[in-house]
Amino acid sequence: MMSLASYAHLRSRLYLTLALNAIIIAAEFAGGWILNSIGLMSDAGHNLVDQGSLFLALYAHLLTARPASAERTFGYHRAGIVAAFLNSFILLLTAVGITLVGIKRLLQPVPVDGGWVMAIAALSFAANLSIALLLQHGAKDDLNIRSAFWHMLGDAWVSLGVVISGGAILLTGWTVLDPLISLLVVVAIAKGAWPLFKESLEVLLESTPPSISATHVAATIEAIPGVKNVHDLHIWAVEPRLIMMTCHILVDGDDSAMTNDLLQTIRAKVSADFGIKHMTIQMGTLCCRPDEIHCDLTTLAMHHRDEGRLHVHH
Repeated sequence: MMSLASYAHLRSRLYLTLALNAIIIAAEFAGGWILNSIGLMSDAGHNLVDQGSLFLALYAHLLTARPASAERTFGYHRAGIVAAFLNSFILLLTAVGITLVGIKRLLQPVPVDGGWVMAIAALSFAANLSIALLLQHGAKDDLNIRSAFWHMLGDAWVSLGVVISGGAILLTGWTVLDPLISLLVVVAIAKGAWPLFKESLEVLLESTPPSISATHVAATIEAIPGVKNVHDLHIWAVEPRLIMMTCHILVDGDDSAMTNDLLQTIRAKVSADFGIKHMTIQMGTLCCRPDEIHCDLTTLAMHHRDEGRLHVHH
């Protein structure tokens, strides 16, 4: 987990990004209003959406540091995942919005007013890129911060698109370049947002982490001498760095000393092979539900295959 020093450092960086982004938005709105540039105004609107996302990221980051309580026994670890999900969802909606505006601009070209628009967009690009770089280190381990990082990087490309299209239109007079550049930027935004959306949704749906196979975990435990089978196996992530596992294990014999040794062996094996540190394992010599196929994952898998064959025959 993140140390207090690195947590405080990342929090201060988030505060700094909020302040920088607020300056960008004010400059672009003012510039767009004075120059009558819808390109700058729309870029400012896009930045405003991201300001809300950064607030979400900061709020979720602060919540994550709170200790667990009787009401929230896992603490607030999921706050960051919820923020990442909302961030990526907003990003995808923004991409759709930019696409619609881009298509409208292709059909009804709007002139971009030269040098000043380029200058303000260039400042916006530099500021957004600086914010993204400030968040880059924290983005490696934190899905929530990563979503904010992609947000700001996407903003930087949007601003650069305005600079390039503005310069090209000044040189050639081809106003169609403005919406074409924005459509290329949409692809970059969607490419960054979609994996975040998918990963955060998988966590919220309590899915088994993609790096772990539940069948492989069960087979590894069952290969340990003294284990008959594994059932009621559940593996999920509270957030990507906090993976949990619960299961029932049917063992040979009724010797408590041997069972304790076996439990330690199972814990060490699962921790070493799969990186799962938080486990709740119930051991028994008899299955509490012997008539149910849930007492054996192998039987459960065969049952699903048989059901599949029946559906095919029908």
